[in-house]
Amino acid sequence: MSSGQVILIAGDDPTLIAETLSTYIESAVGDQDRSLVLEEMDENNYRSEQSSGFSIAPLIDAAQTPPFLTESRVVVGRHIGRFGNKDQVEPLVEYLNAPSPTTKLILVWEKGTEPAQQRLSAIPKSLAEAVEQAGGKIISSTVGKGREANQWLEDRLKSADIEIDKKAQTAIIERLGQDRTRVVSLLATLEAVYGSGVRVNLEEINPYLGEAGDVAPWDLTDSIDKGNTARALENLHRLQGAGGRHPLAILSMLHNHYSQLLRLDGLEVVSEKQVSDVLGVKGFPAKKIFQLSRKMPTESIKKAISLLAAADLDLKGKTAWTPELVTEVLVARLSSLPKR
Repeated sequence: MSSGQVILIAGDDPTLIAETLSTYIESAVGDQDRSLVLEEMDENNYRSEQSSGFSIAPLIDAAQTPPFLTESRVVVGRHIGRFGNKDQVEPLVEYLNAPSPTTKLILVWEKGTEPAQQRLSAIPKSLAEAVEQAGGKIISSTVGKGREANQWLEDRLKSADIEIDKKAQTAIIERLGQDRTRVVSLLATLEAVYGSGVRVNLEEINPYLGEAGDVAPWDLTDSIDKGNTARALENLHRLQGAGGRHPLAILSMLHNHYSQLLRLDGLEVVSEKQVSDVLGVKGFPAKKIFQLSRKMPTESIKKAISLLAAADLDLKGKTAWTPELVTEVLVARLSSLPKR
């Protein structure tokens, strides 16, 4: 995506919009410092101080702001569907007649959420024409219902980076139906676990499909420590589903687990008592962390801390992944770390 270009993403499916938006943001930012380059705006930024409505002026101001310490800026405007008529988008049309050459502008024509917008108007003709005249593109992120939705699901399974056999595809369709959020999450998780080009069957994907009752937090860390990815993800689903644990709580629990290992690393502890003295834990927990500390290489501990830091950024909005998907991919990667 070149400087000065504009992309208009339109649709009514939050999952597909998020996925498409993430792709274009990554392309626009490239290898530049995301914290300096990217500015994301939504309906909260458009709220007018003079009235109870919305104003598109803040988005125009952001697009016209010159870059600082970078060659270009990436400005994302969410919830542009709030401005459903010609007059409301006129300032944006005027900007697109002479867009800033140092701004990559990504617009998302979608419903507002606070308060919930009941109807998404068609993109005003003047805006669509201005985008095209500025050399931009309009990207549709919409899937219909019925046969069209079924076709999307079948195509998505066939085009995945992993090869899913027929029985597994049937199970996914029957279990997840038209829940596109869960389909996208499932495929991302399977790709993280098995890697590109690998063929998977029903038995291999089954642990990732369903939710059962709650489990204890240590069931998750135990299965991760044993390298049992399928069981680890099953326990994660149960913690987040029946257990009601928020992804941030899961992340905090995992961070505490690996922080304990990091504190022990390099100390050459030889007994549970030493573990108790260092960490302040006693009994069975001290025994377990002592045994694990003797198996987990320093590089794996450092990698785990790095993965946790990256997941923390993802949960804070670095990617468009849902919080649940962030934790799924994190657990899959942690359980794959090598042991002695």
